[in-house]
Amino acid sequence: MPRTWQPHQSKQFARQLELGHPYYYVNTHDTKHNPYEDRHTYGEIVFTGHLPFTKNPCTEYGQSAATFCLNFGPMHEAPPRGMRNLDGPAPQVAGPVPEGYSAKLDSAEILALQSSVARGSDPHTRPGRGGKPKKRSWF
Repeated sequence: MPRTWQPHQSKQFARQLELGHPYYYVNTHDTKHNPYEDRHTYGEIVFTGHLPFTKNPCTEYGQSAATFCLNFGPMHEAPPRGMRNLDGPAPQVAGPVPEGYSAKLDSAEILALQSSVARGSDPHTRPGRGGKPKKRSWF
């Protein structure tokens, strides 16, 4: 059974970790502004050395293990189940139709694609971002 250290166990985590071994933490994402993003993903961190004066384990860039667990914990010894790695590809929810796509597009989808191409292809016929300010008549 993989071990898990809660933030209040940060000093215990720093004592028990193995240098060079990856540890995992959970990231929480805002789905209000990113509706197609996963709510939770996990990140991976490896502690490779010790801090100069305190001899606490740290990352290559000097992040202390105890501080990392305290701020980003809980820390997991194995990747959490049911989550994707933050470094991995996000789920594709829209995009180009892949080669060999066999499903049929209905007429509404075809019209939407045609109008999107027509609007975006010619820079002179695209709707502008602003325009000339209107002259105001005060009388």
